[in-house]
Amino acid sequence: MSDIEKVKKLRLLTGAGFKDCNSTLKEANGDIDKAIELLRVKGISKASKKMTRSANDGVVAVSSNDQKTSVIEVNCETDFVAKNEDFINFVKELSELNVKTNSNLEELRKTCLKNGKSVDVNLVDLIAKIGEKITIGRLKTFNQDGCNNFVYHHSVVKDNLSKLAVITCIKSKSLDENIKLFGKQISMHIAACNPLSINEENIDKKILEKEKELIAEELKSLGKPEKITNKIAQGKLNKYKEENSLLSQQWVMEPKKKVIDILNEINGNDIEIVDYIRIKVGE
Repeated sequence: MSDIEKVKKLRLLTGAGFKDCNSTLKEANGDIDKAIELLRVKGISKASKKMTRSANDGVVAVSSNDQKTSVIEVNCETDFVAKNEDFINFVKELSELNVKTNSNLEELRKTCLKNGKSVDVNLVDLIAKIGEKITIGRLKTFNQDGCNNFVYHHSVVKDNLSKLAVITCIKSKSLDENIKLFGKQISMHIAACNPLSINEENIDKKILEKEKELIAEELKSLGKPEKITNKIAQGKLNKYKEENSLLSQQWVMEPKKKVIDILNEINGNDIEIVDYIRIKVGE
């Protein structure tokens, strides 16, 4: 086999660039198996150096299997790579595995892709090949009995990959056209309005404490008595909770109504929003 044929074969086997294959083959004295190992070591080294950089772009992928629906965020450094065919194919396969592993990140990383290599090994190889930091971000699987999962994508990159994805888990006695329409619309609402929780009681206490601090700082300059500022602060906090709780938000399709009003209107089906997730790349 000629040197050029060996380089072509090495490129086919590893996906590495021509220059890397050529120089590594020389280093391995023409031994393709040894060259593969050397490229692997070099790839790990390159990937390690790139992991110190920021990865704020990427895609969100959603896949379903029977009653399960899973979402996974995969980050990279630039939108250019987010649209790269190798990156997209990796995320698509990763998304399917995410359903099978129920979003167990440790198990997912050890699971093998179609090429027989683990997710972690494929990730390192992809970083070395593409030249950007790539990381697995947020992930979640919905698998509640008696629930239907509704998916909404915004800024679609390709197929089930987008820049923003929402999954809403809804429980109802039936699944008629009204429920299907509501499932689609509430997912769109969540994408647009980004609620912190389904109801006020479940908003993260740390978030509320931070908001209290910001309100107190804002009211310092008023120079009013403490009793008055406390009353104003409580009013502002109540408003904040109302605006950031899904059920008390103004319905994006009809702002004069709240989400809870829409639920009450169709509650002949005993409909309940059980859970949801909204993932926007880099947010």
